[in-house]
Order: sequence, then structure tokens, then C-alpha cells
Amino acid sequence: MYVYIMASKKNGTLYIGVTNDIESRVAEHKSGLIPGFTQKYSVKTLVWLEEYQSTGQALQREKQLKNWHRAWKIALIEKMNPEWRDLAEA
Repeated sequence: MYVYIMASKKNGTLYIGVTNDIESRVAEHKSGLIPGFTQKYSVKTLVWLEEYQSTGQALQREKQLKNWHRAWKIALIEKMNPEWRDLAEA
């Protein structure tokens, strides 16, 4: 299981999600075909992710991150990915 953060651009709109298939999920975000938040705000860049062995751990981490202050989320992204590169293209 993966917990991930997508962004519209550096310091732009952020989306936090969880999935068991990161490649397919990122492709869904990039396609923009699924109505909702990520389509509305053009959130298409994978900027951070963590892998977990259990669904419970991943869901707990997702919930934790969603409750964080924005500055903490940006610091977390920049610790792993200071240039905000698209990790799906790495």
C-alpha cells in the first residue's frame, strides 16, 4: 500500500491519497478524466510517497497527513523531493 501526495505545481494545491497500485492511480490523476478535486485543481504531479505493508498502517498515515498543517506537508515533500520533480517520471 502507498500513501502519496500529488500537487498541481510547486507549492500549489495538494492531494493526499492511498492506493495499492500507485502506477494506475497516478495515471488516473494525470488523465484528468475522473471528476472531483484532482480534476478541478489539475493535481497531476506525484511529489511524495511512502510504502506500507498493511492497509491499516497506510490509512492511519493518510489520516495523519490530512490533519497536518500545510507547512508541515510542504516540509515533508521537500525533504524527499526538494525540486518537486514528478516521481512518476523518475
